Amino acid sequence: QVLYFLMFPVALLLNGVAAWVSLHLKSTSTFVVYLKNLVAADLIMTLLIPIKAASGLPGASKQLYVLSCRYFSVFFYSTQYTCISLLGIISVDRFFKIVMPCSKLGQNLTLGKLISGAVWAIQFGGTALPNIILSHKSVTNMTEINSCMKLKAPAGLEFHEGAVIFVNVFFWFVTVVIVVCYICIANKVIQSFRNSGSNNNQGKQKIKLRVFLVVIVFFVSFGPYHIVRIPYTFLQVNFSSHTNCSYVISKFAKDLSLWLATTNICMDPLLYVFLCREFKEKLLSTMEKFSISIKSASADNTESTAPQRRF
Repeated sequence: QVLYFLMFPVALLLNGVAAWVSLHLKSTSTFVVYLKNLVAADLIMTLLIPIKAASGLPGASKQLYVLSCRYFSVFFYSTQYTCISLLGIISVDRFFKIVMPCSKLGQNLTLGKLISGAVWAIQFGGTALPNIILSHKSVTNMTEINSCMKLKAPAGLEFHEGAVIFVNVFFWFVTVVIVVCYICIANKVIQSFRNSGSNNNQGKQKIKLRVFLVVIVFFVSFGPYHIVRIPYTFLQVNFSSHTNCSYVISKFAKDLSLWLATTNICMDPLLYVFLCREFKEKLLSTMEKFSISIKSASADNTESTAPQRRF
C-alpha cells in the first residue's frame, strides 16, 4: 500500500497537467477526442488511488474496506479497462489515418464521441454495475472481512470469475491489435521515406523508437497483471481459507502486478507528448507562459523590495 501512496503525488501532478492541457485542446480530430477520454480515465484512477490504498492498510476500518470492495475498487478496475480500450482504439485510429488515409473512419468526430461514450457505458454497465449489485451480502454479523469475495453471493462469485476471464481475453486481444497496428504504421512511414528517396536514418529510428515505446509501455504495465490474474481469481473464489500458502503467494503476485499496471497512469502523460503534436505544442506553450509569469512576478517582487535611493 505504501507504493500506492508514493505513486499518488507523481500521478496527480502528471495527470493534473495533462487534464489542464487537454481542456485547452480543441477536438479537431478523433484522436484528440480519444485522448481527452483517456486523460479523464487516468485522472479518475489517480483520484481513487488514496482510497484504494487506505482500505488495504492493516488498521483500516471495516466500513472503508466494504465501501472499497463494493464501489471504489469496482470503479478503479472498470476505469482501468476503459484506459486499455481507449489505448487500443487510439492505435486503430492512427492505423486508419496513416496506413489507410482515404478511409473516413478516422475522420468522423461524431463517430469518435459515440465510440468513446460506448466504451464508458460498456465497461461500467458490463463489469462495474453487476459487481456492485451482486456484492450485496450484509456485513452486520461479520466480525472480520479480509476478502471482497465474502460480500458476494454464489451468483456474484460466478459473475466475478467469468468477468475476470472475459477482461483477460479482451486485454490480450487489444494487445495483438496494438502490436499489429503500430507495426503497420511503422512500416508505412518507413516505406514513405524510401519512396521519397530520403536517407533520413535518424527519422526512421525515431519512428521505430516511438512504436517500441508504446508497445513496451503497454505490455510491461499490464502484461504481468493479466498473467497472474486468472489463477489468482480461481484461488480467490474457490478456496474457503485465504490463509492457504498458495493463495497468499498468488495474492502477493497479483497485488504487485496490479501496482505495476497502475503505474501506466504515470506513463500515459509522457506518451501523449510522443503521440500528439497538438498536446506537445500546447504543453510547451503553457510551460513557456508559466515561466514568463514567474520571471515577471519575481522581477516585480525584487523591484518592490529593493531599497530606494536617496538623493
